[in-house]
Amino acid sequence: MYYLVKMENTVRIPPAYIGEDLDEITHKIVKKTFEGTMDKEHGLIVVTENVKRIGEGYIIHGDGAIYQQVEFDALTFKPEIHEVVDAIVCDIVEFGAFCHIGPLDALLHKSQIMDDKVVIDVDNRRMEGKETKKSLKVDDVVRVRIVTVSLNEMNPRESKIGLTMRQPGLGKEEWREEEESKEEEK
Repeated sequence: MYYLVKMENTVRIPPAYIGEDLDEITHKIVKKTFEGTMDKEHGLIVVTENVKRIGEGYIIHGDGAIYQQVEFDALTFKPEIHEVVDAIVCDIVEFGAFCHIGPLDALLHKSQIMDDKVVIDVDNRRMEGKETKKSLKVDDVVRVRIVTVSLNEMNPRESKIGLTMRQPGLGKEEWREEEESKEEEK
């Protein structure tokens, strides 16, 4: 899910910054350029640190900016299919619940919440099982499994991540405790 990776890339240092501390400027530009972007191989770049300039930069005729090769450490977030994570319910909609998993949101479709018919009350931001009376509301912490991942490199917030809770050991903690006590009674 979270990874610390070494990355290399090139940044453009505008001519206005020439003469200033290039290490400090490079760090700020790397932070502004890469944090919050999606990398195909590593996922969403959350934080950049330990920025180092590699060699001398070069200037392209007619531009005046310095193009500097850089190396940096990046904390990335890449959800993996079949991964079990704890999530926070952040919104209830007609077709399910959106949950925060790290810095991204994922959809828990109503068909993937429980083995009971789910009644959704969007106005009160909650849902409930028709027979079991198990309820789910905004700010509940749930254990889920990631079942689909489609990361959007152009707009990371538009990434599509699907979740399920319809397996043993998943769901709200109180649901899991109920199941465990039923198992112990057998």
